[in-house]
Amino acid sequence: MKNKTFNTKALLVTTLVSALTIVLVFYGSRQLQNFDAALVTYLFGTVFAFFGIVYRYSVWLQRPPTWMYFKRSIKFLFTGKIFSHMWFLGKETVGNIVVQKFIYPRSKYRWAAHFCIALGCLSAFAITIPLTFGWIHFTLAQDSISVYEAHFFGFKMMDFQIGSVMAFLIFHALNWSSWLVIFGSVYYLRRRLTNPGLIATQTFEGDLLPLILLIAISVTGLCLTYSYQFMKGFAYDFLAVIHAVTVIMFLIWIPFGKFFHIIQRPAQIGAHIYKKEGMKKGMAVCPHTREEFATKLHIDDLKIVTKQLGFDFTHEDGTSHLDLSPEGKRSRLAKAHLKARLDSGGSLFG
Repeated sequence: MKNKTFNTKALLVTTLVSALTIVLVFYGSRQLQNFDAALVTYLFGTVFAFFGIVYRYSVWLQRPPTWMYFKRSIKFLFTGKIFSHMWFLGKETVGNIVVQKFIYPRSKYRWAAHFCIALGCLSAFAITIPLTFGWIHFTLAQDSISVYEAHFFGFKMMDFQIGSVMAFLIFHALNWSSWLVIFGSVYYLRRRLTNPGLIATQTFEGDLLPLILLIAISVTGLCLTYSYQFMKGFAYDFLAVIHAVTVIMFLIWIPFGKFFHIIQRPAQIGAHIYKKEGMKKGMAVCPHTREEFATKLHIDDLKIVTKQLGFDFTHEDGTSHLDLSPEGKRSRLAKAHLKARLDSGGSLFG
C-alpha cells in the first residue's frame, strides 16, 4: 500500500481556512486601505503559520483517539445542562489557559516563569495579529495634532491624548509582553543549561531553540523601541530586519516544533469535560481486582478506537482484555507466562 505524502481532507480544510483569512484581511482592512505595507512580510509569515497549524491540527483531529475525545466533548458540551457545561468550560479556561494552574504543582518558580511566557505570548499575539491584518490602526483626530484615534475594522473605538498615560500604555504594550517573555524564557533556559537530568534528555531544536527564538524576538523588539526613542533611529533599519527574521522563524516553527502545544493545550479542556461526564455515567470495575479503575465510557470508547486501529481484544466468550485494569492485565500476563512455562516442562527458575 502506497503511503500518502499529504492528507487530502486536511489540505482541503487548510486551503479554505487560509483563503478565508486572506478575505478577512482584505475586507477587515477596508480593502487594504488600512493595511500597513511595511508589515507585508509579517502577513506572509502569519498566513503560512495559519496554514501549517490548521493542517497539522486537522491531521491530529482525524486520529481515532483524538477524534473520539473531540466528538464526545462537543456532544457533552451542547447537550443536557448547557449552562452548567459552559460554566465548567469557563472555569477550566481561566484555570488552565489563563492562570496555567497545571504547572504550579511542579514548582512555583516554574509556574511563574511559564505564566510570564504564556501571558507575554498571548498578549503579543492579541496585539500583533490584528495590526498585521490591518484590523486595528491609529490615526490623528481630524483638526488635531495631539489626539490619536484607535480604529477596529475601520470603526472608531476610542481616542486619547498623545503623551497621556493611555498613550504610553498602548504604544508600549508589546514592550511589556517582551519583558514577560524574557523573564520566563531566561529562567527556563538557565534551568535547561544547568539541570543534569534535562541536559541528558533535551535536544537543541526541541528544547533550546524555542527559548532562544523567544528571547531573540523580545530583545530585538525592545531594541527597536530603544533605537527610535534614545538613539534617534540609529541602526533602526538593521534591527527591524533582524526582528522580522526572528519573528518569521518563530511563525514558521509554530506548526512543526514545540510551539504547537500552544494550539493543542485548549483541547485538554475537552478531555476534562469528557472525564467529568464519564464519571457521571459510572465507573468500570476490573473483573480481576474487583476495583474501579476508569470510567465505563472511556473503556467502551477504547474498545471502539482499538478496533478502528486494527486491534481486537475481544475474547471468545464476549469479554474483552480491555475490561481489565492495569494491575489486572499484569496479573493475567504473569499467569499466562507461568502456565506456558509449566506446560513446556521448563523450570520456574531457569
